[in-house]
Formats: sequence, C-alpha cells, structure tokens
Amino acid sequence: MKRLWFVCLALLFVTGLAVLSTGCEPEHPVNDEEVIEAGNNNDFFDQEIVLAEPGVDNKTVSEALYERSSERNFSAGGLSPQQAGNLLWAAGGVGVDGVSGATRTAPSAGGTYPLDIYLVAGVDMEGMKAGVYRYDYEGHVLLPVAEGDRRDLLAASALDQTFIAEAPAAVVLVAYYERTTGRYGERGERYVHMDAGYASQNIYLMAEELELGTVAVGAFDDVEVADILETDGVPLKIMPVGRVD
Repeated sequence: MKRLWFVCLALLFVTGLAVLSTGCEPEHPVNDEEVIEAGNNNDFFDQEIVLAEPGVDNKTVSEALYERSSERNFSAGGLSPQQAGNLLWAAGGVGVDGVSGATRTAPSAGGTYPLDIYLVAGVDMEGMKAGVYRYDYEGHVLLPVAEGDRRDLLAASALDQTFIAEAPAAVVLVAYYERTTGRYGERGERYVHMDAGYASQNIYLMAEELELGTVAVGAFDDVEVADILETDGVPLKIMPVGRVD
C-alpha cells in the first residue's frame, strides 16, 4: 500500500512539471527568420544618410544671378548625392564667419532659424532610397522620415501642378514660427517669411551652379503637404529640382 502511494505521488509530480513546462511556451513560437525579415523592411529608418561635402565652383555668383530662371520642365534623370548635398547645404547648411565662428549659409533674424528643410526624393540615389528626408544641417546628413515616392501626392496637394511629380526631387521649406515669434512677437512672422526668401534664393543659385532647374511654388494645401512630410511645422515653399528637359 505504501509503495502504491509513492508511485501515485511520483506520477502527480511528473504531470505537474509537464503542465508547468507547457504553460511557459509561447502559444505561437517565434520564427527567427521571420523576425529578421521584418527587421529588414525597416532598413529605411535604420540610419542617417551622410551627404557629400559641398564642392562645386563652375560659375561666379554674378553669372548664377544673371542666368537664374524659373524652370518647370524636368527630365527623368535623378539627382546625384553631391547635387542633393549642395542644394540642401545652400538652403541652410553650415558656413564660416571669421568673427563669431560657424554660422549658416542663409541669414536669419536674431539667429533664430525657423526653417526646417525637407527633401522629397522620388528617384533612388546612390545609397539612398526614394522617400521623405529632413536635413540635419549640423551633421550635413539626411534623416529618414517616410519611405516611398510621394511626388504624386505632393503635386496633387499643389493644385495638381504635375511638373512637381516630374522632377526627380523637391526641396520643401517648413516654418516653425514660434522659434522667431518667441523673440520678436507678432512681427517675427514677417521675419520668418524673409528667411524663406533667403533660403529659396540660395537654392535657385545653387541649382544654376549645378546646371539644374528649379522653381518656387507657393500654391498648395498647407495641411496636405504637412501630412506628406509628417511634420508639425507650416510648409512655405515647394521647390522641385532636376535637370531641365
């Protein structure tokens, strides 16, 4: 009788271990290959894009000013990383001031710099996929925002101005008014618009230097463009850019 009791106790112990072991296993086992594959889908957001240092000197400023014009007919070819880097640097990159140290390529009221600069790339470049990027002027890098070609959406938001979708890329200037109005009050809004003018003229001149075309577009739905860029700022200008057809 005593032996039978021990046998029963042993059986209950083994059964309990089996139940505990089963309870610790996930209901749907994780497949390592699936996890790795899913991670690969997010490669777009995994790293910042280091841009080529600006370094082109084909024209004088006087020549670029004289030859500058607004262009709306673009060929299908994409931009090179060098061209993209030069354009974004011209819009608001780091320059050198011999008195106070590093400054920016475009002036800003009180050094408040209310503009963020976005690149909407519709064509893959070397080491860079089509998508929306925000320019980080301090590191001269592009920070991924949204993957995929959004040029058609951008053109639709701009009253169906189709040449925006035909250009390989567009630079978009986005304002954060509070950076300037926080110092200057309501009048700071005027200064923000002045800053946008400085930046867009720099883009025009750099495009001319690179033998590219561009045009400043102000007719668009602010909310739609902000949604495309996934930004909380206020879009002020769209500047499609590319080789002229």
